[in-house]
Amino acid sequence: MKTVRIGGGSAFFIDSAMAVPQLLKAGVDYIILDYLAEGAMGLLGRAKLADPKAGFPSDFMDVHIGPFLSQIAASGTRVAANAGGVNPLALAEKLRARISELGLNIPVSVIHGDDLMDRLGDLADTRDMFTGTPFPQAGVTSCNAYLGAFPIAAAFAKGAQIVITGRVVDSALALGALIHEFGWKADELDKLSAGTLIGHLIECGPQVTGGTFTDWREVDGWATIGAPIAECHADGSCIITKPEGTGGLVSVGTVAEQMLYEVSDPQAYFVPDVACDFSAVRIEQAGENRVHVSGARGNPPPATLKACATWDDGWRAVAYQPLIGPAARERATKQAAALFERGSLMLRGRNMADWRRTEAVLIGSEEEVIAKLVVEHDEMLAVQMFLREQFAAISAMSPGTSVAFGPSVGPMMNLVSFTVDRAIAVPQVDGVPCLDTISTAFSPDMIVRPAAPETAPAGGVTTLEELAFARSGEKGETINVGVIARKPEALAALRAAMTQAALRDWLPDLGDFRVSVYDVPGCHAFNIVMEGALPGGLNASQRLDPAAKSIAQRLMRFPIPL
Repeated sequence: MKTVRIGGGSAFFIDSAMAVPQLLKAGVDYIILDYLAEGAMGLLGRAKLADPKAGFPSDFMDVHIGPFLSQIAASGTRVAANAGGVNPLALAEKLRARISELGLNIPVSVIHGDDLMDRLGDLADTRDMFTGTPFPQAGVTSCNAYLGAFPIAAAFAKGAQIVITGRVVDSALALGALIHEFGWKADELDKLSAGTLIGHLIECGPQVTGGTFTDWREVDGWATIGAPIAECHADGSCIITKPEGTGGLVSVGTVAEQMLYEVSDPQAYFVPDVACDFSAVRIEQAGENRVHVSGARGNPPPATLKACATWDDGWRAVAYQPLIGPAARERATKQAAALFERGSLMLRGRNMADWRRTEAVLIGSEEEVIAKLVVEHDEMLAVQMFLREQFAAISAMSPGTSVAFGPSVGPMMNLVSFTVDRAIAVPQVDGVPCLDTISTAFSPDMIVRPAAPETAPAGGVTTLEELAFARSGEKGETINVGVIARKPEALAALRAAMTQAALRDWLPDLGDFRVSVYDVPGCHAFNIVMEGALPGGLNASQRLDPAAKSIAQRLMRFPIPL
């Protein structure tokens, strides 16, 4: 049976330099590299506004792929990367020039058509699909639709060895390679869903090979943790593994955690090519560091494409102040309030508006605290003034105050997510349109919900950590927590205990969030979706953990009646 081996070489903007050499040594057929979280789009958009030749991550050329072009040419390894950011044509031009300088023959294709910056006027009445926030009227730094996998497959079919894209769905990088290799058609929805799952499992790099795993004590070799490899078959099944001799762990737990990571409704995980249903996916250990994955199902894709726009909206300053000694938390609270008030007085003295938002986040114990102080304002001068005053606290306020460290000023970046008609974001492969051909669109009544597990009488109490694996993350203002029972018989107790009321009581600092729970019986799991639990989302949140990575860890001691 034909096997296609795809490696995950980058999970985000500035990921490790170790993955690509591992994967080339392992002899994979494809390497995919994902760079484009929503926050990255705003940064890249701002860079392009300052320099029309910029707008893409430099790591693609400088760290991940540029240094290995000779090896890639010799091995025939193919590459798909959304490294084009908001300027894929410029990156492709730079890549081709480097290949020419080295005297190599590596065909490069570029996929674009996702950029909607020239359509801002058409989007003026658009609102955020989750919060209802109106579309920004000024300061937009990026605006892009999420494209799918078929243009990537078309680029490989015409002979490209490296495919550069702008904003595509992360998992499309792998799905495009699989469509090309196995000839999957647009109506083979179960296979497209399976390929999307494969891409989702490896797009976050070592998160599937032992990184951020609940049972972290079982994971040896963080320093040399292996990049993920998916050994893929034509029926959509795969083996998840890693290069020989690398650190990390590939187990049912590591793979299940990654499958549920940030997918919200696992029966309605939308990408441009298919509506994925992961509820019946089976995850089975197939050997040491080898896990077999199968059983994904698909429904027709949504009628529209998701899009997002970022815009600059004022300025933020952040300072970190160490306070040491008895009653450190009490002193830090008093000092933070005084510094915010001092800043307000200074603003008033200059006839400037007061702070838009302030927040003090205290990190540490009763006798050692770092106070994270955050202010936001329309004007840069205001937040600069606030940072300067941090140092005055050493002599004017609490005893035991040390020097503020890591003070920073930056623009406030906001995000609006929405949907657009597919006709306004037509993907192009090297300038040739790749037309969309969906015939049937997704409808909610296509979903058949599994029954929730039956509850049993309580008889004692244990903790979430004893009974389950769990991983958390964010999408906009929503926090996702995937919970996977270590043993099937524990699922009913876990499901019954983790109610909206109990979660709110355990996480009171998250406010008045709404909870939806989605069952995933194929791997004895469920996904908890907490809407409104992260006001402002990743880019605008003032919390210590704006990525919500810590929420699952905070739930480890959550009580579960047996």
